[in-house]
Amino acid sequence: MKVILFFGGLVLLGLVSGLVAALCGVGGGIVLVPVFKAIGIGHKTAVASSLAVIIPTALIATMKNHQAGLVDWRLVGGVALGAVVAAYFGTDLMQSLRNPVVVRIFAVLLLITGLQMLLVKP
Repeated sequence: MKVILFFGGLVLLGLVSGLVAALCGVGGGIVLVPVFKAIGIGHKTAVASSLAVIIPTALIATMKNHQAGLVDWRLVGGVALGAVVAAYFGTDLMQSLRNPVVVRIFAVLLLITGLQMLLVKP
């Protein structure tokens, strides 16, 4: 019974994360990392696990958004190239940093992003 409840909780977390990802273009970092940490997973493992969850989430959302004509593929190519290179080297950087440093970087990013979205007119 405990395993079923745990799995059900993970599926519910996935539903929330997927919905946030589809609505806002985010999910793994903003929803999953804090929840994973709250249940006792280390920050680096939470980051790495949330990135793995993003793969199927992003594929499905991209497919559906492409079908609706919402993906600007001209933007995607250059940004994706830069993001892949940065992710490759950024992963090594994240692994080399102490946990408190990575947590603070994440927290500052969330604060800056949230303030920017609240204060800058669309």
